[in-house]
Amino acid sequence: MSEQQQARPRIAVVFGGRSSEHVISCATAGSVLATIDRTTYDVIPVGITTDGRWVLADGDPERLRIVSADKLPEVDGAGDLVTLNAVAGGAELVVSPAGAPPSVLGQVDVVFPLLHGPWGEDGTVQGLLEMAGVRYVGSGVLASAVGMDKAATKVVLAAAGLATVPSVVVTAHDWARDEAGCRERIAALGYPVFVKPARAGSSMGISKVRDADELGAAVALAQEHDPKVLVEAFAAGAREIECGVLGTLDGGVETTLPAEIKVGGDHEFYDFEAKYLPEQSTTIDLPADLPDEVVARVREMAAEAFRAVGCEGLARVDFFLMPSGELLVNEINTMPGFTPTSMYPQMWAATGLDYPQLVERLIQLALARGTGLR
Repeated sequence: MSEQQQARPRIAVVFGGRSSEHVISCATAGSVLATIDRTTYDVIPVGITTDGRWVLADGDPERLRIVSADKLPEVDGAGDLVTLNAVAGGAELVVSPAGAPPSVLGQVDVVFPLLHGPWGEDGTVQGLLEMAGVRYVGSGVLASAVGMDKAATKVVLAAAGLATVPSVVVTAHDWARDEAGCRERIAALGYPVFVKPARAGSSMGISKVRDADELGAAVALAQEHDPKVLVEAFAAGAREIECGVLGTLDGGVETTLPAEIKVGGDHEFYDFEAKYLPEQSTTIDLPADLPDEVVARVREMAAEAFRAVGCEGLARVDFFLMPSGELLVNEINTMPGFTPTSMYPQMWAATGLDYPQLVERLIQLALARGTGLR
């Protein structure tokens, strides 16, 4: 390796993971790997298998693309095992080929953790990176954990004076011990309701429940992804609005023009197929057709939510705009998708920051900050 190559910051792009959003993480990584400037950065693709093994991946963007519902990308585990070791001044990647002694691949300057869901987006990997002393893209441990847990997010946002959709939390213990009591609390929200895993994303495990007879199956489906279930009131007549937030090198934040999601066809809500599969009937209004004062309020509230949760780097804030004009924060996503159909990069492109510039900004933000308390 030449001195010029050695001088390039080494970026480990980490993707896959143990969560039900493994496929989405792979697709996100494919988009970033296809865009990141290889003349500026030494890029190391690291995949995490569904059973938690870290492997050196080939990083071919085409192999990581979502083609159809029966042709989804994954980390197959065929690569050499990789570990991240703490060393003086940072961390290094160690590769362990089968039947051969381990070898040091080199010190890592930044980890780009393109992980969605538990064991990746929820503060667990962020904690590992903090312990290893390596800089990384995105929010820290606490903000990642809060943003992943929709119930915890509501508590933090309420403390900051930001309104959210009324909801009920149902733990596995509560449901097993007092199902009747849980059903009574849920009924008080008024049917229909949405039942979802508290700590999952990409619309995994979500059901629209029209009456009490459908509730048991919906809770069981959500519990396949998370024993902690969130049941939310139906936001009747709401428009789904999204806004991107991005940190600046001077410690401030910038926001995008808002977008509106319009789900059509057979989709009753913005589910996995409507989000990620090609040739779906979902349409995006970007920028959203909103009065100037509503646009300003969306952007202001997005920045407020970002700060309230303690986010760093990036986040996408989702809203319900009610017929009354009230804005409710639906959720905050601390590692929004970067797939070709993902809203976060689309919103930034419409606001004047294209995809390569967005990736570059995120890496520069990570390079500029340290690890530990800040």
